[in-house]
Amino acid sequence: MECAMPLVDPLPADSDAEVAELAKFFNETLGFCPNSVLTMMRRPAIAKAFIGLNVAVMQNQGRVTSALKRLIGYVSSHATGCRYCQAHTIRAAERYGAEATQMEHVWEFRSHPAFSEAERVALEFAVAASQVPNAVEPGLHARLREHWDDGEIVEILGVIALFGYLNRWNDSMATTLEEGAEASGRQWLAHEGWTRGKHV
Repeated sequence: MECAMPLVDPLPADSDAEVAELAKFFNETLGFCPNSVLTMMRRPAIAKAFIGLNVAVMQNQGRVTSALKRLIGYVSSHATGCRYCQAHTIRAAERYGAEATQMEHVWEFRSHPAFSEAERVALEFAVAASQVPNAVEPGLHARLREHWDDGEIVEILGVIALFGYLNRWNDSMATTLEEGAEASGRQWLAHEGWTRGKHV
């Protein structure tokens, strides 16, 4: 049975001035401050640490583009079943310039021509690393190293690990999904059966 309300309600965005200033980062990525952060704000140190990690992980260092990072986050969130994060990541992927063909065919990444071999292995890694128990095998290590250097692999796994935290946070909290994120979920994910589920 799915939850009908969040476990803990989010606070108003202006509840902590320092957190609110840091959270302006999300105005670029999503167009709003997410309810997950507004819930973390009940313990400002957690909110501040999370925002700092998010900024560091999502920083564009080069070949692991901002759009690819959001698609990695989406695939990871889909693998764990967090519909809140699925909507957020597909929204952010669009805002950071992901190709419509990639967003529409993200679950065909293993064969669809919209994806490069480097992108395919990064997304495969996201699926395997998001499993419990972990499904990353030595063969996948070798494939990653064919396309990505050590720093880039750290970036990719940073995204997967960040969403491991967010998936658990938002599914356990039944965080209320924001209107903009729900619209993106309907636009890009409804054909795959996406609904907001418990995040009402």
